[in-house]
Amino acid sequence: MTQPQQSTSESTPRWFTAQQILDAVSPRRARELLAETLRSGFRPEEDPARDNVAAGEGHMLLMPSVLGPWSGIKVASVSPGNPQRGLPRIQATYLLLDTATLTVRAMMEGNALTTLRTPAISALAAEHLAAPGARTLMVFGTGPQALSHIEAFADVRALDEVVVCGRSPEKVEAALEHARSLGLTARAGDADEVGSADIVVCATSASQPLFDGTLVRDSACVVAMGSHEPGARELDDALMERAQVVVEDRGTALREAGDVIQAVAHGALQEDALVPLADVVAGRAAVAEDRPRVFKCVGMSWQDLAVAAGVLEAAAD
Repeated sequence: MTQPQQSTSESTPRWFTAQQILDAVSPRRARELLAETLRSGFRPEEDPARDNVAAGEGHMLLMPSVLGPWSGIKVASVSPGNPQRGLPRIQATYLLLDTATLTVRAMMEGNALTTLRTPAISALAAEHLAAPGARTLMVFGTGPQALSHIEAFADVRALDEVVVCGRSPEKVEAALEHARSLGLTARAGDADEVGSADIVVCATSASQPLFDGTLVRDSACVVAMGSHEPGARELDDALMERAQVVVEDRGTALREAGDVIQAVAHGALQEDALVPLADVVAGRAAVAEDRPRVFKCVGMSWQDLAVAAGVLEAAAD
């Protein structure tokens, strides 16, 4: 990462709006920033644990991290009742500091960073875990993350078809239009079709498995990123038992990822079988070819920081 220039105590931190963030770093560049971080020798287990603090009708998430010359923290609030008030369920702000002096160098709209880094880490995993000839993408979910994942995955595989599964016909149609705007063929589908997909993305708020894991083909790559709570899961034991399961970090997954926690508790998955994504990206871990590959992510602080530093560096060019 580029070393930050000397800062003075009188300098005013620069504010980046959501649009400025998205203009500065493309989905491809976000994926590259995360890959560069993992290849640099950084180990995600070194990242501080996400702190969850009850507040109001929901909770606040505090996500600090340090990556060489840059430090930062995201403060996010989650208020489940906000959509009924016409407000976002999740709101966030990011503070970017230079590590040498801990001077705040920039403040950023935090949801835009999440919009970038979450599909970027998923796409980085799929770049390594999906079959080279993968052509069909099935997406469960119709929210912003589902749409962002369609764009990110279209950049790592030449997709022939996108199949969208959702509860609201109107939202499914909106997701299909988004896919078509990217030049992709898209149609609505249902969970029983999961066996025809080369890549499956789960981007929902579901607390129970979305489909029968026995239907997933051995050559498929499945990415589950919709929850970071121990009591919620999108994938069943049948899939977790037969798959190679890749995670951002073992400790984080065993603390926050319900898909992993529940499968381990039920004896369908062994803790020591979890493969860190850093080992896959760096070539230290072989990718299975005879069974499904699952990537379960919950989002980690270092991912926000890597992208935030990339935003400021791009703005300085």
